[in-house]
Amino acid sequence: MDEEQPAPLPRQFSLYQNYPNPFNPLTSITFELPERTQVRLEVVNILGQQVALLADQVLPGGSHTIGFDGSLLASGVYLYRLKTSDYEATRKMILVK
Repeated sequence: MDEEQPAPLPRQFSLYQNYPNPFNPLTSITFELPERTQVRLEVVNILGQQVALLADQVLPGGSHTIGFDGSLLASGVYLYRLKTSDYEATRKMILVK
């Protein structure tokens, strides 16, 4: 009888490039957490104004993927930012309609 072993927790925080990029209108954002922590994932325009809040909650350690739908936004460059108490990272994504 084979039992699935849980995937080992990541050793560090990571925010990956969204896929696909450029996108129209759907994309996925993946990040890794080494421990259970409060997470805020937001999308901002090039002026730094928030256009979407994708997560603002406590998440368990491990790999997480959150989808983003940009169908209500104009074409252009957007930034997505992951914030925790110990980590902050920002990546660029391009919406092409």
